Amino acid sequence: MPETRLDWIIVTIIVAVLGSLWVGMTRVRAGEETLSDRPAAPQVGQLAPDFTLTSLDGEQITLSELEGKPVVLNFWATWCPPCRVEIPILEAVSQSFEGEAIILGIDVQESPGTVEAFVERFGMTYPVVLDQDGYVAKAYQVRAFPTTYFIDSRGVVTEVFTGPLNEPLLRTRLIELLGR
Repeated sequence: MPETRLDWIIVTIIVAVLGSLWVGMTRVRAGEETLSDRPAAPQVGQLAPDFTLTSLDGEQITLSELEGKPVVLNFWATWCPPCRVEIPILEAVSQSFEGEAIILGIDVQESPGTVEAFVERFGMTYPVVLDQDGYVAKAYQVRAFPTTYFIDSRGVVTEVFTGPLNEPLLRTRLIELLGR
């Protein structure tokens, strides 16, 4: 505890400076997004937010143009161990349902070179697009990797799954989406 008037003055100045720094660093500046400005994450039963992203080969893929087939959006990153575990499952199921359903890998905020080397190393043949600025992951409010959105042929979210998928679950959900 401060004992003299000078000690109290010094403590008061330190607290005032630290408080001013905290206020200056945490205030919302004009034009910045706040939590209340963010759209709610797409919920089950709602249309999936549309987006257009670029694949590794430069093709523009727009979600709404995939309407008519069930879509599995899988948000992932190369550094994510659970993502690495589920990639062979996504690959196998993608090949099994080719032409009937679409599995779309969305890599979040990594360089094209890093993703391209990873895709080649893991033998991924399903489409992978790059969300380099994280805009789509933000719109879908992805908080952990992997996160998977199941979308029916009308573009409606039917399920959101966080964590690595297993093959029986993925196959079952696609069979349900296909109405088999």
